Amino acid sequence: MEMLLFGVWALLALISFPGATEGLFEVSVWPDQALVKFGESLVVNCSTNCPDPGPSGIETFLKKTQVGRGPQWKEFLLEDVTKNSILQCFFSCAGIQKDRSLGITVYQPPEQVILELLPAWVALDEVFTVKCHVPRVAPLENLTLTLLQGNQELHRKTFMSVAVASQRAEVTIIAKAQREDHRCNFSCHAELDLRSHGGGLFHSSSASKLLQIFEFSQRPQIWVSPLMEVETAETVSCGMARVFPAKELMFQIFLGDQELSPFLSWEGDTAWANATVRAMETGDQELSCLVSLGPMEQKTRELVHVYSFPPPILEIEELYPLAGTDINVTCAGHVLTSPSPTLRLQGAPDLPAPGEPAWLLLTAREEDDGRNFSCEASLEVQGQRLIKTTTAQLHVLYKPRLEESGCPGNQTWLEGMEQKLACVPKGNPTPSLVCTWNGVIFDFQMPQKATQNHTGTYCCTATNQLGSVSKDIALIVQELNEDISSIVIILIAALGIGVFSIALYFNYLPCKIEGRKSPYRQNEKNKEEESQFAVQAETCNTHDC
Repeated sequence: MEMLLFGVWALLALISFPGATEGLFEVSVWPDQALVKFGESLVVNCSTNCPDPGPSGIETFLKKTQVGRGPQWKEFLLEDVTKNSILQCFFSCAGIQKDRSLGITVYQPPEQVILELLPAWVALDEVFTVKCHVPRVAPLENLTLTLLQGNQELHRKTFMSVAVASQRAEVTIIAKAQREDHRCNFSCHAELDLRSHGGGLFHSSSASKLLQIFEFSQRPQIWVSPLMEVETAETVSCGMARVFPAKELMFQIFLGDQELSPFLSWEGDTAWANATVRAMETGDQELSCLVSLGPMEQKTRELVHVYSFPPPILEIEELYPLAGTDINVTCAGHVLTSPSPTLRLQGAPDLPAPGEPAWLLLTAREEDDGRNFSCEASLEVQGQRLIKTTTAQLHVLYKPRLEESGCPGNQTWLEGMEQKLACVPKGNPTPSLVCTWNGVIFDFQMPQKATQNHTGTYCCTATNQLGSVSKDIALIVQELNEDISSIVIILIAALGIGVFSIALYFNYLPCKIEGRKSPYRQNEKNKEEESQFAVQAETCNTHDC
């Protein structure tokens, strides 16, 4: 309809200006800018203002189909447009031909943006590559690619200067791995700006890629005892130092084919795993630890020797013998112990021969009640001496006894004081004790406020399954006044002795000081005594003494 109106307008213009010639006619094309998505179709209309046009049409290498026409216009359908091209629209009028060009631009939005991170796991201080490319995009000179680390822009590239023949949209950067780059997301954003061609703005982004930084230079270490007892829980540890990130380290610990369940711990750049193991078979076995971090693996091995050494067997012929009974005590190695251990029985006179039990024959006495016996077995495994000990206690049964040390026959209470009757029987089984006073059972375990009425003789009887024994206890309650008088006399005597000692000390002290400080005066006194003695001797001689 627009082309028809345009033709009518042109015809009226020629009629209005009868002096116009056919050589002044014009050719026009619609649209004036052609932007076609790759592989789609385009409708082109060619028209002229010539009142009686001659031959007309379009010239293009594209597949074309005329879909409409009028006296002064033609319309064509261009199908499967995949390349940029220039179309020529022509008309002739009065033997003169004119044409009009139409540039066709093919575009392809960046529907697929591919990001490559090589390698995904990179060693600390090593280089890694971030590469982004768009497989199909056009026109390339309108494309911008931006590399992002998180939300931070790393690099931006445009393709204005790229040769027209090139269709490769790619941007690449190379960087050195740092710890702060660990677990960073990298992505690529593509933008195709067709506003200068009368089109719009197209955006597309790649999927994010995670960068993993690691330091994994040392071998793991195993801490385990070289000797392991069969069916006994043991703790093993496997650790690795100077590793990053330590918390992402994976541990697998094996004893032979048995995989253990480790408990992981971390501190700084060190990680370790602890596990509990029970070896079920004897002999040499391999303990291995496999440590992995991303694509990296390290394995270390240790050889352990599994041995069997149950505690020795201690047998007492009768654990509860009567006093005077002969009993046997035997100490033997367990049948699962190999080779046979060396045995030692406490109290046995001699060591047994290898492979033979140790034994002891004794007569149970009352003093043996509560006696402990020990059976010691020693075994050398891989050059290491191992010792296991089994103990047992002997309980000798005997009749009750009321000894003077535990149940004195004479006891004294202080009048007015809280007192208890002291009587502890001996015997096994532990005897029960009953005390009577004047034929009445007396509660000897309850403290009593002592009075003169408690004075008297008490009868105590101890009983167990083997018999009974009785004892009389004479109890005297001492008056409080007598006790105080005795205490006062003792205090006065002690005070007098103390005062006399102090006076004697201070009386003797000046003499000691004088003797120490004046040796010259002492010598003078001695000379004076010698002179007096000489005079007396001479007088005696004169008077015939």
